[in-house]
Amino acid sequence: MSTKTIVITRPSGQAHQLSALLNECLQNSPASQAKPPEIISLPLLTILPGSGSTLAQDIAASLHAADLAIFVSPNAIECTMRLLGCSWQEVSNSPVPIGVMGGGSLAALSAYGIGSESTPTWLLYPQDNTEWDSEGLWKVLQKLQWDWPTKRVVILKGEGGRDWLADTLKAAGAHLNLISVYSRIPLDLESPIWGDIRKIDFVQSLWLLTSSEAVRHLGRAQLPLNLSVALCSHPNIADAARQIGFREIIVCESGDDALVKASQHWLEQQ
Repeated sequence: MSTKTIVITRPSGQAHQLSALLNECLQNSPASQAKPPEIISLPLLTILPGSGSTLAQDIAASLHAADLAIFVSPNAIECTMRLLGCSWQEVSNSPVPIGVMGGGSLAALSAYGIGSESTPTWLLYPQDNTEWDSEGLWKVLQKLQWDWPTKRVVILKGEGGRDWLADTLKAAGAHLNLISVYSRIPLDLESPIWGDIRKIDFVQSLWLLTSSEAVRHLGRAQLPLNLSVALCSHPNIADAARQIGFREIIVCESGDDALVKASQHWLEQQ
């Protein structure tokens, strides 16, 4: 019987954390004790912090004047803090409230001590992890009943990406400042990593997909994905996976814990 394979498609830094959690949990799983699955990292995108001689100053100035700062992802938090090179309290306005989409971003904020200060930063996010997305955050923001035409909002994001929340805030009358703090570089289709991937048994493979853009890039690799199962952390990602031809699509809740739990269930069903 061929070895089962779980393919993690996140950028390298994030993949390491998920891989460690997956390994730890699978060690205690009866489904994987006889012949544990191979866990492979395929970083479909590389995250590069933004550059530019005035970018850090522009971020700091925008935050100082903002009524709300929104980070679209953990990458946006990591890259912003790296660019600023100082604590959140040193650059924000008293400090400015922060909006995020879900648990990954909350963990990234926590790593910088944001939210656990003596006077905690006000963090706005969907409490229900089934709503960890732009639409979920907008529901939270609507409950504030703010007069949006009087509010200044800075959105810290990657180049490109979804504009739904920005468009929604703009339609509500908010004064927006969108700042790109990172870029996504697709994995070179000539990279040797693809050679290792082509050796796996695709019928016995589970692909952990957490980015629609990464999925679209995966579709350019011309792999026999019609034999494989995709585990997706959001319906939009599932739609992208369906478009590139995966045999089966599984949708789970957002967050590493949900990905690990769904991976365990997939192993038990094999």
